[in-house]
Amino acid sequence: MTLRDIKPGESVKVEKLLGGGALKRRIMDMGITRGADILVRKVAPFGDPISVNVRGYELSLRKSEAEKILVK
Repeated sequence: MTLRDIKPGESVKVEKLLGGGALKRRIMDMGITRGADILVRKVAPFGDPISVNVRGYELSLRKSEAEKILVK
């Protein structure tokens, strides 16, 4: 399951980051690493962007970025 599939109000734990290169590095620089807890706060009407809480701050992610984050 990816972060994109999670509904608002649900909490998940990051299992793995897919892909590589600059996108993976950018996601990791935002604090989204394996084992991090993420709370999905809101999802825009068309699904882009997704607002989440991670490591004590609020972050907005594109759908394409959320698809690269495997969660459980």
